[in-house]
Amino acid sequence: MVHEHGNTEQRGKEILDVFDTAFGELLAADAAAFQVKFRKMAASAFAFYRGTACIFYHDVEKEKKDDKFLDDKSSHIWIHGDLHAENFGTYMDSEGRLVFNVNDFDEASVGPFTWDVKRFAASIALIGYAKALSDKQVTKLVKTYAAAYRERIHTLAASEDHGGVARFTLDTAKGPLLDALRDARMETRVSLLDSMTEIHDYERRFTLGGGTIPLDEAKREKVVAAFNNYLKTLPGPQRHPSALRVKDVVGRRGVGIGSAGLPSYNILLEGQSEAIENDVVIYMKQSVAAAVSRHVTNAAAASYFHHEGHRTVISQRALQAHADPWLGWTELDGAGQLVAEVSPYAVDLDWTDINDLDEIAAVVADLGRATAMMHGAGDDDSRHSELVPFSPELVIDAAISTDEDGFTESLVEFAHRYSGQARHDHQIFVDLFRNGRIPGLPVDQE
Repeated sequence: MVHEHGNTEQRGKEILDVFDTAFGELLAADAAAFQVKFRKMAASAFAFYRGTACIFYHDVEKEKKDDKFLDDKSSHIWIHGDLHAENFGTYMDSEGRLVFNVNDFDEASVGPFTWDVKRFAASIALIGYAKALSDKQVTKLVKTYAAAYRERIHTLAASEDHGGVARFTLDTAKGPLLDALRDARMETRVSLLDSMTEIHDYERRFTLGGGTIPLDEAKREKVVAAFNNYLKTLPGPQRHPSALRVKDVVGRRGVGIGSAGLPSYNILLEGQSEAIENDVVIYMKQSVAAAVSRHVTNAAAASYFHHEGHRTVISQRALQAHADPWLGWTELDGAGQLVAEVSPYAVDLDWTDINDLDEIAAVVADLGRATAMMHGAGDDDSRHSELVPFSPELVIDAAISTDEDGFTESLVEFAHRYSGQARHDHQIFVDLFRNGRIPGLPVDQE
């Protein structure tokens, strides 16, 4: 798959073609946001990899027919869609418990399970390269991930009750995972609110500036109407009426690596009482087609999802046990929207100070177990079993058992090969970007 330097021009054209398919409409609508997105992606090969799931699936689709671990079932399970080493962190589940798990489900859908583990394996190789680990050390890390994933999948397959398999919580997590959970526990709703809002005449309102923009009355009414429709999609008992009172609404400019060009809104709610520290912030963000969806054929999924916001929420609920109780969907101006809480308890795994090889290996093993728990959560006893009408852990366990050593070696080989491809693609991308060769972006004439 790795293109030699003699084919750099050809690969550059391939990258631009994929970008046009994945980003073309959004880039045309908000070129400035993509200027920021691409600046962030230019910073490192890993940042580029994070922002280019579209290229990853364009490439791995070509190898699907040679993947002996895929069949009709193992090619159609709930997958994360953008599984890399930085898409893990903490959240407060619907039972009020802090959990460390996979996060950011914007690309989640139904697809081949090996695409998730391959994308993660290549990300570990990229992190290893950035930390100047040797190829042998990277190999050890990928084997550690594969072994932990395989062990946990087998445990889930042999268990009648997934609830008996421990999640990563304050009671069970160790090392950097426990550090993240403890950091999350020390966060407060008041500190989050103070960072986003200010109080005028004894009432809390959003602070404008820094990417927060005011809305005119017509747009505000549209957002509130979409919010009211979203409430119908929430699971569980209805909240106290005061918790649903809208106090303020603002727009947000999406300029992150994953959200460039996507209109989004923050909504301030009263909370469970009139105490001002109990206010809740909800975000509403337009969803777009999952990168993987362009490379799988699944008529059942295509007809099942109302829109991309619905697809994102249903996929997250399938993959994440006891998901955010505020997680739901709606439509705004004909576009599907993801709606969820801006949680004070969300802390991402930080790789900056994870440098000891043994500690890295321990973290990678835990992330392998977390990946397996996620895949196993999308079970046939879910409310959406018509899309995955079988137990994924049984299917994956059976697939890997046909050649356990081969499964591990396939991940090792892919990790080294594709991380090299990503580093080479990053160099091509930077040259395309800085020389004004990405169509639709403003060109600096100075």
